[in-house]
Parts: sequence; structure tokens; C-alpha cells
Amino acid sequence: MMEQHEFDDHLPEATRDSVLRFEKMLENRENSFFDLETYEQIVEHYLEEGKLEEALKACEYGLSQYPYSLELMLNQSQILGNFQRYEEALELLEKASLFNPHDLDIFYLRSTIFGLMGDYEHAIEMLKEVLDYAEEKDEVHYHIGMAYQQWGKFEEAIFHYQQAIQCDLSNENALYELANCLDQLGKLEESLPYYLAFTDRDPSSYNAWYNLGIAYSKLERFEEAAEAYEYATYLKKNFASAYYNLGNTYMNLDRFEDAQDAYEKTLKNEEPTPETLCCLAAAFEKQMKYEEAIKYYKDAIALDPLWDEGWYGVGVCLYESNKWFQALHFLRKALNLNKKNPDYWLAVAETEQRIGNSVSSEEAFREGVEVAPEDVEIWVKWSLLYYEQGEFDRASDIIMQALDECPDEPELYYHLTVYLIHLGKFKEAFLYLETALTLNYDMHLMLFDYFTNLETQKALYKIIEQYKK
Repeated sequence: MMEQHEFDDHLPEATRDSVLRFEKMLENRENSFFDLETYEQIVEHYLEEGKLEEALKACEYGLSQYPYSLELMLNQSQILGNFQRYEEALELLEKASLFNPHDLDIFYLRSTIFGLMGDYEHAIEMLKEVLDYAEEKDEVHYHIGMAYQQWGKFEEAIFHYQQAIQCDLSNENALYELANCLDQLGKLEESLPYYLAFTDRDPSSYNAWYNLGIAYSKLERFEEAAEAYEYATYLKKNFASAYYNLGNTYMNLDRFEDAQDAYEKTLKNEEPTPETLCCLAAAFEKQMKYEEAIKYYKDAIALDPLWDEGWYGVGVCLYESNKWFQALHFLRKALNLNKKNPDYWLAVAETEQRIGNSVSSEEAFREGVEVAPEDVEIWVKWSLLYYEQGEFDRASDIIMQALDECPDEPELYYHLTVYLIHLGKFKEAFLYLETALTLNYDMHLMLFDYFTNLETQKALYKIIEQYKK
């Protein structure tokens, strides 16, 4: 029995009635007549809902009444391909091509099926044959590029995407995939002239500006990315994805009020998600507006109680508000949901330390470096736990362990220098100081934070200046 379901509010009433009639026909095992257009609408509805079994059933009934319908044959072939019933899909496409020998959609779908089977050579060979007579050569090149891309042959895919764009500069799919392939090869910069040419030719294309923004973002050229996203949102006022990316870009530029505004516009133009709510919360957090930040982090948790970033965000805001006992509850919750995140271990360790739970703090630091041994911040803060208690030996031991994992990090050498000086091991300290200065000379200023004694500062300064010379 086919279960009746909720319908989208925007679904036309005629389509809704047709779907209900079709489901009633199946339930009662009756035979009802539907015209071809109605069958096509029913299939499209099921595909949009992701109900492939129901869509396949509708195709079968439709083709029993309209055996030459190209659209139903294409839909059924696509569904069979999704079910890995490749031979049946290809047989049906063969039948479709007898009645429609030059229809490109048949070739594209046949190529897709061969791609799903892993037979990329056959898929590409077939499409190259079509190039001789196809009017829209850009689409053929685009599909050849897709086949090469799925095969992992990015250079060949790039060539065909470029050919597609040369045939028709407005082929936005080819532009988007070209950037993806160039990104895979670390050559994303090469996609920029294509996007810029497109925006010059059609400045009103919000998609072109949006994709240009994505390319600039990936290249960490955030000022230009922001400008591109701003154009996209100017051209399409309800462009939620562009507002969201614009918010992320402003965060990277430390423009937190602008980021807040962009995330708020995202939420006005699409249903709230935990991710967007957490981003908006983070924008408030960066402005030190902790109450507003907590509200949005809690909204994210209400939408998805398993969203660990929401729990972590509340915990951090409470920590910054000196509410450490409350913070610990939320941070522990985040940690229980995701024990692989080193930031969570560090936050718990620091909060336990604030409360005075040295043993729990030490346990959290130890877990943190096991999860992320390359995370310098956790090692340093763990060593500082002992340093602040005057246990310089244990502090230096932690840094020595850290150097086994991160031998090229100057911050570790500087901290080791501090701890060894406090232990009176001056000769050893200055050897490590020399390494630190070699790795990053400018970072030496941090040393003076640990030595308030003027004589010690003068001695350090003398050694550092000698090394500089």
C-alpha cells in the first residue's frame, strides 16, 4: 500500500489531485486514465520528493499507456541508473533512440549511465561522436568534461570546460566546474579570467558574480570576494547563499558588524539552519555581545540538539563572561558530542583550571594532545598550567614532548627558553633561544612578558642583539 504524504504548499492543486488519484488507483488496484502531461507531472513530483520507487512505478504505468513518450523513458532510465539497474536503463535508452535518433538528452543520459558503470572511455567516445552534428556544442563539451572529471582526469576535463565556455560564455555550469577542477590541481587563479570575462559580458548575471566570489574566497582574496558577493546580492535581493558567503567573507576581514548583517539577511531569505544561526552567533561573539550570541547559539541547539558547535559556542561565551561553572556544563556537552575536536578539549581544560580543578584540567590537556598532537596551542597552555604553579621542570617536560611532534614551531622553543632560565639552566636555555631566533626572530618580544626583572631583560636583550648582528 502506498502511504499518502504531506504536500508542499506551493504544489499546484491539479498536480496534488493527480498524485492522490494515482495513489488511490494503486491502493485499490484499479485502472485509471491519465493523460501524458499528468503522468509527467506525477513523475516530476516524486523525483522532487526523492521518492524514486514511486516515480519508477508512475513511469511504468505511464509507458504502458504512452510507450513512445521520450520524457518518461528518460526519467525511467535515470531512475534505473540510480538503482544500479544499468543494463535495463541502457536497453530503454536504445529503444528511445530508435524513435529519437538525434536527441542529445539520450546521449547525455547514456553517457551518465556508462560513467556510473565506471566505463568512462565508452561514455566519452559516445559524446565525442555527437560533437559533429550537435548545435549546442558547449553542452556536449560540458558533458565530456563531466565524464573526465568523474574519471579523475582533471586536465582533460579543464580542456573541455574551456571549450564549452569558448562556444558559449554564458554556460555557467561549465564555469563552475572549471573552477572546481582548477582548484583540485591548485590552479584556481587560472579560472579568474573566465569569470571576469563573463561578468564583463553580462554584468547582470548574479550567478557569475557569486561564482567569482567563491573563486576569490578560495584564493583568500577576501576584499575582492566581498565585492563580488555584494554585486550578486545587489542583483538578486533574496540570494540567501550569497548573503551567507558574504557573511563568512566579512568574518575573515574582521568586519563583524557587516557579517552580522549578512547572516541576518540570510535568515530572512531561507529557513534557519543550525549552521547559519551559529555563524550569526559567532559574529555577535566577536563583537563581545555575549548575550545575543548565546541566544543564537541556543536557537541552533533548539533546532538540532546534537549540533556540538552550538553547545561549544554557549560555553565559550559564558567563559568569557567569567561564568565558569555554567560554561563547563555546555563545554562538556559539546565534548561528549564530538571528542575529536581539540578546541573542545582545550576549552574544557582551561575552564577546569579556572575553577581550580587541576587534575581534571590536566586530564583534558592530555586528551587534547592525543587527539591533535600537532596543535601547538594546547601544548603551550598545558605547560603554562605547571609554569603558573612554579613547576618549571614539568612545564619544560611538556614542551620537550611537544617538540617531538612539532620540531619547527618557534613558540615552543621560546617557552622552553623561559622555563629553563627559571630553572637556572642558562647555557641550555640560550641554545634553545638561538634556535627560536633562527625560526622566527620577531617572536622574541614574548620573552619579556615572562621576565619583569630589569637585569634579566637587559641580559636577554644583549644576547638577542648579538644574535641579530
